[in-house]
Amino acid sequence: MVNEVSSDNQSTNIVFVLLISVSAALGGFLFGFDTSVINGAVIALGEHFNVGPVLIGLSVSLALMGSAVGALSSGCISDRYGRVKPMLIAAVMFTASGIGSGLPYSVWDFIFWRFVGGVGIGLASAITPAYIAEISPAHLRGRFGSLQQLAIVTGIFVAMVSNYLLVKIAGGSAGMDLWLGAETWRWMFWAEVPPAVLYGVAALIIPESPRYLIGTGCEREAESVLFKVLGKDVLKKIDEIKNSLKTEKGSSFSDLKGRYGFSPIIWVGFGLSILQQFVGINVIFYYGSMLWRSVGFSEENSLWITVITGVVNVVTTLVAIAFIDRVGRKPLLLIGSAGMLVTLGVLAYIFAYAPLDAAGHPALSGSSATTALFAANLYVFCFGFSWGPVVWVLLGEMFNNRVRASALALSAGAQWIANFLVSASFPSMVAWAGLGRTYSIYAFFAAVSFFFVMFCVRETRGKELEEM
Repeated sequence: MVNEVSSDNQSTNIVFVLLISVSAALGGFLFGFDTSVINGAVIALGEHFNVGPVLIGLSVSLALMGSAVGALSSGCISDRYGRVKPMLIAAVMFTASGIGSGLPYSVWDFIFWRFVGGVGIGLASAITPAYIAEISPAHLRGRFGSLQQLAIVTGIFVAMVSNYLLVKIAGGSAGMDLWLGAETWRWMFWAEVPPAVLYGVAALIIPESPRYLIGTGCEREAESVLFKVLGKDVLKKIDEIKNSLKTEKGSSFSDLKGRYGFSPIIWVGFGLSILQQFVGINVIFYYGSMLWRSVGFSEENSLWITVITGVVNVVTTLVAIAFIDRVGRKPLLLIGSAGMLVTLGVLAYIFAYAPLDAAGHPALSGSSATTALFAANLYVFCFGFSWGPVVWVLLGEMFNNRVRASALALSAGAQWIANFLVSASFPSMVAWAGLGRTYSIYAFFAAVSFFFVMFCVRETRGKELEEM
């Protein structure tokens, strides 16, 4: 009977942690939706504002600089105000960005509203993995931590489906009028507002991180939250957290310094964040429809391909959730790096040796088109079960309690800067070097990522945060 009660309590605790983790991960959903919604609107924006590839690249990528600002500021904000209040701030920014991005007078105020949304993305991207890591039991932390990536890829998928359906309803180009006399691309951005409001409501309901509460002297509140999470050994866990906070140094950026500028673990965080972007994954999500149209597919078919890619991304993240606490973090990263190297190499070869159309773009048809589509989705599959979710899990758990917020802020900031560099450079790189050479560069970084993980990354599966 005692075992049954214990089992029931444990199930209740898991459900509690799952619910609050899902609520927190809504920030990841908006992160994915906001960064991907531009995919369907990018060509219409270029036509509406009559701008070339440089400003198109900036309109897509300057939001990522906002993300870097949000991520870098998240450490001091979360250390001072906790993990939950910054989520509420991010929700307000997402809402404002969704409304403003659909009502621009020029490309520059469009960029401004995208920048505002980017700051919200940066806050959510750094705070959510830290919050989930701090609220989750050690034996389930990998799975719950992967909810962040599942939410991101779900947001990407929903944005792609939303874009496709809006274009389908409008009967063609994303620049055509839809409802209330507003062009389709405006509705693509306004579709972000309802989930942004829901995220704000969730942020008002979920409890604060127990580790933050203990660090600020609110032990009674922390005890209440930990009891709902663990169901037992609460006082022992509080003592462990208090001891780790006493023995670890402060959490300002200056405390992260080491012999080579930063301590080794911070450099590992930088490496994971930068390589996650330098393999070129977000080129598929930001420019996918433009990419497939440039090699001969129609607008509707290009958007449909991005929907298929979104489905692949969601399914493979579920694979990661199933295996991350069984197989471990490091093996998944190594397998993913090897798979991305092969598939990116195939894409580089196909794009490099495809015949050119009158505009000088590769013209894929028949078996080459089928192979490119298969390789692109297999590439997304390899990323989706490895570098997508595992990097966020590692960033949430690899740093010790005292420095986690600041270290995650720096790592997430590096990730967004790397994302900006890749996204801003893609149109110009394709125009200058062609798709084949551009994808060869991404394949090179996939090879680098394999050796980086092999020699620099430690396994964290099953360890308590106090052991880090």
